[in-house]
Amino acid sequence: MLPVSVSVTADPAFVVGPVRPRTFGSFVEHLGRCVYTGIHDPGHPTADADGFRGDVVDLVRELGVTTVRYPGGNFVSGYRWEDGVGPVDQRPRRLDLAWHSIEPNLVGVDEFMRWCAKAGVEPMMAINLGTRGVEEALALLEYCNAPAGTAWADARKANAAADPYKVTMWCLGNEMDGPWQTGHKTALEYGRLAAETARVMRQLDPGLELVVCGSSSRSMPTFGAWEHTVLTEAYDQVDLVSAHAYYYEEDGDLTSFLASSVDMDRFVDDVAATADAVRAAGKHSKRIHISFDEWNVWYQRRAESRLPSGDDWPVAPVLLEDRYNVADAVVVGNLLISLLRHTDRVHAASLAQLVNVIAPIMTEPGGRAWRQTTFHPFALTARHAAGEVLRLAVHAPQQETERFGEVPVLDAVATHDPETGDVVLFAVNRSLTEPVALDVDLRGFPGLRVVEAVTLANPDHTWSATADDATSVLPRPNTTAAVADGRAAAQLPPVSWSMLRLARV
Repeated sequence: MLPVSVSVTADPAFVVGPVRPRTFGSFVEHLGRCVYTGIHDPGHPTADADGFRGDVVDLVRELGVTTVRYPGGNFVSGYRWEDGVGPVDQRPRRLDLAWHSIEPNLVGVDEFMRWCAKAGVEPMMAINLGTRGVEEALALLEYCNAPAGTAWADARKANAAADPYKVTMWCLGNEMDGPWQTGHKTALEYGRLAAETARVMRQLDPGLELVVCGSSSRSMPTFGAWEHTVLTEAYDQVDLVSAHAYYYEEDGDLTSFLASSVDMDRFVDDVAATADAVRAAGKHSKRIHISFDEWNVWYQRRAESRLPSGDDWPVAPVLLEDRYNVADAVVVGNLLISLLRHTDRVHAASLAQLVNVIAPIMTEPGGRAWRQTTFHPFALTARHAAGEVLRLAVHAPQQETERFGEVPVLDAVATHDPETGDVVLFAVNRSLTEPVALDVDLRGFPGLRVVEAVTLANPDHTWSATADDATSVLPRPNTTAAVADGRAAAQLPPVSWSMLRLARV
């Protein structure tokens, strides 16, 4: 079959903004096996003195995660953070209404902070504005960030750490627009509470970066109006507004699924436009940016996403343990392309979640850990995207999708490091059947050569990794990539994600 011709033009003058390390964040929630037997498994052969799995820490470092949001998620809206500090044998067991489970509180704030230090990640804390409010938020902030000499700071010193944790990023609740959320509120109720909480938190620590809850999906009936009302109440007190998106799954319409990033593009554009409208109406000088702090492919109708019920309140049940295939990994890579393309407005993002729960890393209790297919595009993008994100001109044939209308057969983004001169191109071929002949105009970057070209694809796009076989399908060298006369060329197979790394000769 003859390939489809696609041309891309890159130029160092057309910059969207810097590559932001926080784009490569993730999420650890007390949900299913994310914490218990995920990151924390005291009986595991690699567990350290705190009970954290060393094999998982190694994979987190390899993944390139920079920030981790904690402890939720829906879990946080019913969480008493005080239950998770102090002597472990004295901590209470609680019912978690969000996931119909029992929370044993073996891991809490102090343990999480120690795990962040081991994994080399920045903590991003969420506070409970569902069943709690200003007083509890201030107490947690004091516990985490205040020096010794006050009640909560001295409690931290007695429990675990003499020095403050100095947590900078704080989420003001979670998905408060959702009727499923414990303590769900109207936009006005939540906006006023978030503004009051933020104002008090800044009195204790003026240097905080605060994230106010935006919509939990673009399909919510209140989407847009929610952001407008909440930001009208809280604009001066916050720095970012959150966006969450999971409605990406292959439901028999693979062509639409492969174009999922179109929805993310529209989501970001709509939230940015709404925030700017509030900015204009309120005559504010600063600009509100976006924290896309929950995003992923999630098969919500599968059996593993059904909660326990009735009298069944298990500890760390198997929940949301999707097994991802090659097409899922291509979509995850494409969603990262979208996030990078919007680096002027998306200042932070969190792949949800990190281990076992709709995650790139899977574990067996007491046993093996392995990389899912989605691990690879995330890890390679996090490792090699550097410098500035470029605004590309892409000329590609369109293909029809039922969900999004006509979309380009190829999507791409590139980064340029002005210090080294390196250019890295990330590209997705969305076609189900046709390869792409890619031509990239690089005349604005003289003297480049290919130092690495890899493609993740497989004739069977439904192949999934397992503990027994996580390596049969990996990103493989793309031997078709070459540079000549200021142009790069490569052949990209159908349903594929690719990376081309170009450096000066």
